[in-house]
Amino acid sequence: MKKVSIITVNFNHSHVTDELLASIAIKNTYTNVEIIVVDNASINNPVPAWITQYPHVKFIRSEVNLGFAGGNNLGINAATGEYLFLVNNDTEFTYNLIETLVETLDKYPKVGMVSPKICYFDKPNMLQYAGYTPMDYFTARNSCIGQFETDKAQYDNVTGETGFAHGAAMMVKKEATDKAGLMAENFFLYYEEMDWADKIKHAGYEVWVNMQALIFHKESISVGKKSALKEYFMNRNRILYIRRNATTFQKLVFYFYFMTVVAPRNIFSYLKNKEFSFIRQLIRAIWWNISNSRDSKYLGFKN
Repeated sequence: MKKVSIITVNFNHSHVTDELLASIAIKNTYTNVEIIVVDNASINNPVPAWITQYPHVKFIRSEVNLGFAGGNNLGINAATGEYLFLVNNDTEFTYNLIETLVETLDKYPKVGMVSPKICYFDKPNMLQYAGYTPMDYFTARNSCIGQFETDKAQYDNVTGETGFAHGAAMMVKKEATDKAGLMAENFFLYYEEMDWADKIKHAGYEVWVNMQALIFHKESISVGKKSALKEYFMNRNRILYIRRNATTFQKLVFYFYFMTVVAPRNIFSYLKNKEFSFIRQLIRAIWWNISNSRDSKYLGFKN
């Protein structure tokens, strides 16, 4: 039985993390696990209380908000499991979740990363994720399969390769991370799991989905449905992802497409919806990519 390290990152929502830990305690029956919670510089440090409340959990406190990638990387570096199960703190476990994903990684040596079916927590019969289509590197566009569909078990027989794992829940072989490296921390938020999946593929592994495993996701608790933070990083990291993963020709086509189609369309939308502050975030996102290398460190977010 392979050891599984369950890793999650908390930022200012300790009650949500409490709910995740409760769901693991109730629903998980896989015995060879360790649980690692990274607190990403929450304003009110929850770790001292957690240590008393959850003596079986390993807690790591970062005094700097390292983002999704940096927080998870801290957890990975502290993990002792052969398999690493990275889950958002706003997820809820189901029975046999870990067993099903472990069986996939055990059975197929070429699989380096696998995600389960993801449904919305507040609408448990609605799918969020049943896999991803491959990326179009000319436009940085792809699709999330099944999203917003009613779950009628239409994808439940799907087990196999997919374009990308989902950052809300992905189990990774430690040996794959040893070869591919950890997540690039300059993404901070959004696109880092796609970049990581590409690195894992380039290291010789496959990325799969197994729809027999299920997790529920409380979408966008930390960031919100729409915010300056989200607009900035979605635009900035879309460009950064292409810079890191596309060929030279693909990059040139994408840059032209982004500046002549995406940027004008976004600005028109911001003006129409009177979201004038988002125009500044778009300009900042573009300028960051002009003034920073693709491996530059993230130095902080300002509204």
